[in-house]
Amino acid sequence: MRLSRITLPLLLIVLASSVALPQSASTAADRRSIEQLNHELDDAILHMSNERVLALWADDGVTLLPGMAPVEGKKNITEFMQKVVAGMPGFHVTEQQTDIRNIEVSGDWAAEWGLTHQIATPPDGKAPIDSRGKIMLILHRESDGHWKIKQEMWNTDAKP
Repeated sequence: MRLSRITLPLLLIVLASSVALPQSASTAADRRSIEQLNHELDDAILHMSNERVLALWADDGVTLLPGMAPVEGKKNITEFMQKVVAGMPGFHVTEQQTDIRNIEVSGDWAAEWGLTHQIATPPDGKAPIDSRGKIMLILHRESDGHWKIKQEMWNTDAKP
């Protein structure tokens, strides 16, 4: 059977569009899930809840912090975060905002970057610490379908 000049291109268009539509719907759903993860992360930081922050991390996650060796694995990230909070008794995060500027999704992987703003208020009426910076996250959809932080890198902006 010979396909006509019109039938073959139409068939290819129909096949291509039927494959592309579910992927677009999936990508939109993925973006919503990732935006929810970002909201949960900001809220957990605002409430200084290490448990909630760590729940968003993959077991084999890595954080790349300025001026430090990589912190590899959820266990080591947990220990690091506990030390940070222990070194800040009486502090309260009064503002935590992340303005994600770009999310790219490819299958079970996603990358995003954004601008951050955090204000931490020390005890005893001392001046608040106002910090702004940039963040990049690499996310992975785990076997349970949830997006988790696989890699994190951030830095702070220079003071004006």
